[in-house]
Amino acid sequence: MSKAPFRPQIALYRDWLKSERGLEFADYEALRSWSVTDVDGFWQSIWDYSGMQSPTLYEGVLCTDKMPGGEWFKGAHVNLTDHVFKHVDAAHAAGQPAIICENELGEVTEVSWPELRRKAVSLALKLKDLGVEPGDRVAAYLPNGPETMIAFLACASVGAVWSLCAPDMGVRAVIDRFAQIEPKVLIAADGVHYAGKAMDRGQTVIDLLAELPSVQATLLVQTPYATVSVPSCESFEDAVARDDDGVAGFEPVKLPFDHPIWILYSSGTTGKPKPIVQGLGGTLITSFVNLMHMDLGPSYAENSLNERFHWFTSTGWVMWNVQFSGLIAGSTICLFNGAPSGPKGATDWTTLWRFAARHKVTFFGSGAAFYVSCEKDGIDLSTCGDLSSVRALGSTGSPLPESTQIWGTDQFAAIGTPDIWWCNISGGTDLGGCFCTGNRELPLVPGQMQCRQLGMAVEAWNDDGQPVSDQVGELVCVRPSPGMPLRFWGDDDGERYRASYFEKYPGIWCHGDWLKIQPDGSCIIYGRSDSTINRHGVRMGTSEIYSAVEALPDVVDSLVLDLEYLGQESRLLLFVVLRDGSDLGDDLKSAINANIRSNLSPRFVPDEIIVAPEVPRTLSGKKQEVPLKKIFLGQDASKVLTRDAMANPHVLDWYVDTARRMSE
Repeated sequence: MSKAPFRPQIALYRDWLKSERGLEFADYEALRSWSVTDVDGFWQSIWDYSGMQSPTLYEGVLCTDKMPGGEWFKGAHVNLTDHVFKHVDAAHAAGQPAIICENELGEVTEVSWPELRRKAVSLALKLKDLGVEPGDRVAAYLPNGPETMIAFLACASVGAVWSLCAPDMGVRAVIDRFAQIEPKVLIAADGVHYAGKAMDRGQTVIDLLAELPSVQATLLVQTPYATVSVPSCESFEDAVARDDDGVAGFEPVKLPFDHPIWILYSSGTTGKPKPIVQGLGGTLITSFVNLMHMDLGPSYAENSLNERFHWFTSTGWVMWNVQFSGLIAGSTICLFNGAPSGPKGATDWTTLWRFAARHKVTFFGSGAAFYVSCEKDGIDLSTCGDLSSVRALGSTGSPLPESTQIWGTDQFAAIGTPDIWWCNISGGTDLGGCFCTGNRELPLVPGQMQCRQLGMAVEAWNDDGQPVSDQVGELVCVRPSPGMPLRFWGDDDGERYRASYFEKYPGIWCHGDWLKIQPDGSCIIYGRSDSTINRHGVRMGTSEIYSAVEALPDVVDSLVLDLEYLGQESRLLLFVVLRDGSDLGDDLKSAINANIRSNLSPRFVPDEIIVAPEVPRTLSGKKQEVPLKKIFLGQDASKVLTRDAMANPHVLDWYVDTARRMSE
């Protein structure tokens, strides 16, 4: 019997709409238009199509239609882990693993689907023994390994609220995040191996515990890389070792649709990082749409047999959450726990490609900056092993240059995969999903995204709040979506949440990206329109950089600009105002970089440090980051900044002249 022809996941959904709902659409744009006008009909169809169930009746789909404050599936009770564990038997019977992980030393860990469930449930029962109840926060300081996936599943199954930071983040950056949410339990690794070096994290864990008095218990992932012993901890390995009737009979607790699932962090330009609370049901139902657009299906189904999903990420980036969602799809997820460029001082941009060849990855994703680096380094994929299993390439984090996509397509054509599909996506940590995305059935144009995502009422607006087509405007979302945040933790009156997304256009989500929607529905993102730093896909607020830089006695003031833009790599400029008598010598430059590296991450070390006479400020004292960014990206200063609104307008000419010289 011949194998049935391949059908993209979005086509399978369209077939279902026709057979189960009697709905047919002339083209994708007609389908998308229906999804954002008949909001109840669309999201109910996703609920039914994905097999979501609730033991309780719910009042409706979009019960409160407003932004912020949209209320979805009121009265429904669900659990995300049910949609992972439902794949256990079928995937295991087909011989498909749940997780494959390789570290920098070439050590491979494979976790079967039954083992994934057993370990997650064992840990869930341990958390319950530690007194963790629904709504309690569990903080994790872990690298990109199986333990982190298992820990999240354990938390989700008992209703704990998960929050994760990467071990490459400095102590202060982690404390600024975790201290806000007062975790009851900390799960941490005492060491990591990254960029060719073993690094102790035992002292960091001790420092974290000293400033997190809410933590009542610590589970430690012990590694051979630690040099400092962490006292009074319990073993993570012991916590996942249980295998008895209690584990076999465990059922995840059913929770309200709007129960918090995790807290992610997105930083603004002032204050501490914003703890974004995302809902259980909204995250789950949105993930089904994300996975459909990414064309990911169960690794055991005939149509997606042997699916192996890899998206290179750190645990400090929302793409970790997207990588996890492969388990919701029933795919095997492939994790690389290490640096994508090999050991420090011996750069090797073939590292991830060779990893993908060894493990027969089918969907290979990474940040756009990774592909740019591969192109610039001149790597040859034909030397990286057998990559014939790769059928899709994913890109996000920053705009993917047209030339880089063409380079990648040509590389795959040369190894026998013509017309490789690129799934270029753009969304955000803020909503754990996409605004603009891929569609395997639509034409592919290098440097562009194929469409707006189903269910996301995305438009480009000008400054007057009018939608524009085939013009660059602000990316806005004009209808609620279930993946939007529930709130910010600690933002009791919602003021911080409203100010972050709804200030420019009241009642309309304004994301902070430049967007052009072309007549055929394809999209181009032109970079950030606000001042948030987007460094190789990881976002950081400018205020965190200022805290690190201005802690130095020689630095009086500072201004940082991320000049990420279409076709360019991120270029981070740091302007510093120095104390009288100080000069920007090598010692001070090293001190600035060291403070940023240790307190935040090496990702945010600036490309250039420039001495400035003053930092431009508004009359109310705010640093004028957004107008300055626009000026350095080539816009007319008179159109983006009003001198009358400046406390020190005399300094503007210096910045305009500097921007002009740098562009020459």
